[in-house]
Amino acid sequence: MSFWKQALISLILLAVAFFGWARFFPGSSEILARWGMDWVPFATVARAPDQPAGPGNGQRQRGGQQQAVVAATVTEETINDRLSAIGTGRARQTVAVTPYAAGRMTEMLVTSGATVKAGDLIAKLDDETEKIAVDRARFALDDAIAKQERMQQLRTSNTATSVQVTEAALAVDNARLALRDAELALARRSIPAPISGVVGILPVAAGNYVSTSTEIARIDDRTSILVDFWVPERYAGMVEVGMPLSAASVARPGEVHEGKVSALDNRIDDQSRTLQVQALLENPNDRLRAGMSFQVTMEFPGDVYPAVDPLAVQWGSDGAYVWLVKDGKAVRTDVKIIQRNTDTVLVQAAISPGDIVVTEGVHAVRNGAPVMIGRTDTPRQTAPAETAATSTSGT
Repeated sequence: MSFWKQALISLILLAVAFFGWARFFPGSSEILARWGMDWVPFATVARAPDQPAGPGNGQRQRGGQQQAVVAATVTEETINDRLSAIGTGRARQTVAVTPYAAGRMTEMLVTSGATVKAGDLIAKLDDETEKIAVDRARFALDDAIAKQERMQQLRTSNTATSVQVTEAALAVDNARLALRDAELALARRSIPAPISGVVGILPVAAGNYVSTSTEIARIDDRTSILVDFWVPERYAGMVEVGMPLSAASVARPGEVHEGKVSALDNRIDDQSRTLQVQALLENPNDRLRAGMSFQVTMEFPGDVYPAVDPLAVQWGSDGAYVWLVKDGKAVRTDVKIIQRNTDTVLVQAAISPGDIVVTEGVHAVRNGAPVMIGRTDTPRQTAPAETAATSTSGT
């Protein structure tokens, strides 16, 4: 094949590639326009009705008429305004009752599920040895007091010295301390309830030998329930003690209980990057139990961003942008995408609710050129964004 034939075929292939790139590559019309190649059909946009067609006028011709575009109204939406987390409830106070001393349990005075008040006896240990010790200490005290009285009488007649009188008084004080010690040992053979609440299932019964580490009973104060849950790190600065919240029992989804934040941890967990929060729920009807799971919901001011139709977001070499229509002309506006939803895209840009952006026909739009809008849609509102943080008290 001769040289001129090869050159001709190469030129034809280059021309086909060029026009294919100009026709199908996104943003090729703008690039060609910047190169001053407005004569290429793909480098121009639709002209306004009052402008003539021709090379260099920056308008695209479609059968001699300007092409209409479809636009949408910019709205605004709020995100990060609600936090939902799973928490675990526990009693306001829980005490595992253990005896002060070891011994055989002679009597259990409560039953499982009983309601007790602080100070009520719940069990007794064998106390015969302690009773004998009390009697012995009482006799010793009586004898010491009698000796002190005799020494005081002898002192009046100068028969006893002042040292003997002082020693007799000291013996009385020691006897009183010994009696108090014996009475304390006897009292500790009876096991009282340290708090008011409900007794759980009893792990021991009368006749068992128990030590100081044996759990006699577990008492829960359920007048209010504490719910432990965890929130993401970005909410740490917004959660405060006393903030209101609502909690729905997972077992009873129809019941919603109002509560408040009662405590915050002093640090962020470095593994999960979450903050432990404690909520307080009142339980006047005693329907809530320790160990129940709750869906905790908290409300926050949230962040407000402009929302545009997903079709309005275009991409160029320098990032995302939209075609904003101002005074009937197209203005290319760079945007930063914050969140993608089903029907809208939340962006950060110099646009406001009520502005108009092009959604269809963007290939016929050029920066600064007039735009003919055929139809204007309004994006459907998306449900407020909600942050879910799954948490349990065992984290």
